[in-house]
Amino acid sequence: MIRAGIINVTGYAGMELARLLKFHPDVDLVGVTGRSASGTELETFLPHLDGMNQLIKDEGEIENPDVIFSALPHKASAEACIGYLNQGVKVVDISADFRLDSLKEYESWYVEHPAPEYMDQAVYGLTELNRDKVSVSRLVANPGCYPTGALLGLAPLVSETMITKDVIVDSKSGVSGAGRSLGLNVHFSEANEDVSAYGLQGHRHLPEIEQGLAELNSSVDWAVTFTPHLIPMTRGILSTIYTHPLDSALPMNDGGQKQLTDLFKEFYRDEPFIRVTDAPPHTKQVAGSNMTQIHPTLDVRSGKIVVVTAIDNLVKGAAGQAIQNMNVMLDIKETQGLMGLALFP
Repeated sequence: MIRAGIINVTGYAGMELARLLKFHPDVDLVGVTGRSASGTELETFLPHLDGMNQLIKDEGEIENPDVIFSALPHKASAEACIGYLNQGVKVVDISADFRLDSLKEYESWYVEHPAPEYMDQAVYGLTELNRDKVSVSRLVANPGCYPTGALLGLAPLVSETMITKDVIVDSKSGVSGAGRSLGLNVHFSEANEDVSAYGLQGHRHLPEIEQGLAELNSSVDWAVTFTPHLIPMTRGILSTIYTHPLDSALPMNDGGQKQLTDLFKEFYRDEPFIRVTDAPPHTKQVAGSNMTQIHPTLDVRSGKIVVVTAIDNLVKGAAGQAIQNMNVMLDIKETQGLMGLALFP
């Protein structure tokens, strides 16, 4: 059995990790931490996690883990991971601390990095695109929720150099994406029956998206416009991606549509957590699951390619992908513990 620990089980990503790991046949959850609830029984603090038999501990009190999941915010996460990395423990970090390759870029969007010596060791854990690197890594940077949907929706087109450099990603996220901390923007009376755009002058996930595109295809100087929106639902991200095909890359007719669909289906042919769909996906169709649904189509009138992706921001966008990465890191069957279907309606 793999001995696993969760740092910050009291946040949404941490509690989702605990929920999923409870039924993972190869994992023994040996410890969880939570600054706001240390010394409390997990199922007392979070009653939906019934039967976990875990006492919430202080950070650093998880004994002899094989793998640690850190679900702390940026900076605090890297600080908490250092001790475990120094002990040779494998780490999956759900924060942004190790996602960007450039220290300068990280510090321009976030804060001074507390562990820059580990940045070169981190592998970006978008499993479908980096599986080989993840399999030999001891530090995986779990992707952000928005970049997961965006990059999976663009990867087949970018890898084949089929589109121009200009890409628009329009994403709508449920309120849980903002985390569990209190804030006026996620107050029920403010968020309910309301839709709002934010981060128009630059969102922290933008450099992550651009970095991912460059890693897929460095021959293009990608120009991404990324606009996230907050919508009044609990979980889920729907991303609509707009781009132009290169000249003659795709004919704007039924033949071009078939070529586009076939490209995506072939690219993701063997991926257990990706479905290329014949109709635009809904967020409810992936809620609670580790699945990504992708619908590529042509807008013949405007000559554009439109790709729609749907993920659960707390599962494929956080905890589920973290477990998927752990499975690959530890040579466990990749789908282990993650084959639950979506919760519908």
